[in-house]
Amino acid sequence: MKVLLVNGSPHSKGCTYTALEEVAKTLEQNGIETEIFQLGNKGINGCIGCSSCKKTGKCFMNDKVNAFAEKAKEADGFVFGSPVHYASASGELTSFLDRLFYSASEHLQFKPAASIASARRAGTTATLDQINKYATINNMPLVSSQYWNMVHGYTPEDVKRDLEGMQTMRLLGNNMAWLIKCIELGKSNNINRPELEERIFTNFMD
Repeated sequence: MKVLLVNGSPHSKGCTYTALEEVAKTLEQNGIETEIFQLGNKGINGCIGCSSCKKTGKCFMNDKVNAFAEKAKEADGFVFGSPVHYASASGELTSFLDRLFYSASEHLQFKPAASIASARRAGTTATLDQINKYATINNMPLVSSQYWNMVHGYTPEDVKRDLEGMQTMRLLGNNMAWLIKCIELGKSNNINRPELEERIFTNFMD
């Protein structure tokens, strides 16, 4: 069993990473393999709506989105982390998630997901709401904790001093490990994912 954790910050070892590392450490203690996937600071182009991925099965922009999609096929859960930029997720993570969920949603469906936000002060709940919407449009169970999944601080050292935030990350890791193990136990007892209905699209202009 494996969880992929996405660091949507341009800083590879910053505040967002510090929170994700705490989640990953807890997952590992529960016997769940982890990988922190760094988006980096090279920039990720946004989706241009060409729909070529619907024909080829992958985005024509061959970058970290396709690399992650390949890893997602074998993953059992996901944690998407972001710093707060103007009360929303980072531009890199937003572009990444737009293209990932449009081109490779089938590799993520029915797998548990969680979002975390890191901020010096405010904007965390708006950021969490934004990231959560990707999972909730794609049949993915959301994993929660004792508080909203956020940490506060201007530096990684500050985040480590946010004792409640770090505890929230640990409980998030425990909850995700528990849910993944429950799903695996269900599979072994022939309790499989729900069958999807044929999709209905409503055009309110008709």
